[in-house]
Amino acid sequence: MSTNINIIKRKKLKNPVLLVGLPGIGLVGKIAVDYIVKELGSKCKEYAKITSDSFPPAVHTKKGFIELIYDSIYVYRYKNKDYLFLIGPVQPSLVNASNSKSHYEFADKIADFCKKANVKEIYTFAGINVGEKRLKKSPKVISVFTDKKIKKKISKIKISNLNSKKVEIDTLISGVAGLLIGRSYYKYKISGCCFLGETDQKLVFGDQGSAKNILQIISKLVDFKVDLKKINKEAKKIEQSFNKITNKIKDIDKKEKPTAKYIR
Repeated sequence: MSTNINIIKRKKLKNPVLLVGLPGIGLVGKIAVDYIVKELGSKCKEYAKITSDSFPPAVHTKKGFIELIYDSIYVYRYKNKDYLFLIGPVQPSLVNASNSKSHYEFADKIADFCKKANVKEIYTFAGINVGEKRLKKSPKVISVFTDKKIKKKISKIKISNLNSKKVEIDTLISGVAGLLIGRSYYKYKISGCCFLGETDQKLVFGDQGSAKNILQIISKLVDFKVDLKKINKEAKKIEQSFNKITNKIKDIDKKEKPTAKYIR
């Protein structure tokens, strides 16, 4: 197994911080970080391409030409800090545990890159499945940390939609979102935090409502302004559709007549 990070144009990074949003439950992290890169436009430059034989065995075609499937690291310099954004269409498959080595190899290669680039902190963004509860309430965000130092830093930031009551939950975070910060801290003591937006795993086409909450958190983590107008519009649409569904369920429940109960 082999993962390669090919730097397009080498430049010395200033106090770099890495933000990661790859596909996962509800596409929450991917939608959020993709949105940032798109909004920054030409100011955000592609810094590196990541290819791996742990990606799906396929190639991408564009305008009749073939290219390998790859993830990208983009860089945006603001004042005296470089913000790195890891985005893309894939991460190693989560279908079963038999390919766990590919996950570790992928995470370790990115961790090694972070060490060499002198990355100060890593923030990953993903979804956490809360099932049908997502239809009935506004999603919150849960945060987990690698160490007390980063936890103390985040706790000082006023974040309205961060569900602090669930911070101490015991759970497993599969894929890059959890493994990258775990391996980076274990190997190199690079502090990290994973933000998990509540969603439903059935939302395979994306949960913009939960992604909006993640974006609001990102806007608190970075020094530059993030325009949330477009994502607010998309989030409003999905929440309205959820309201229609829940109202229909309530109407059905009211119309159903109670059936007789028998004791045998």
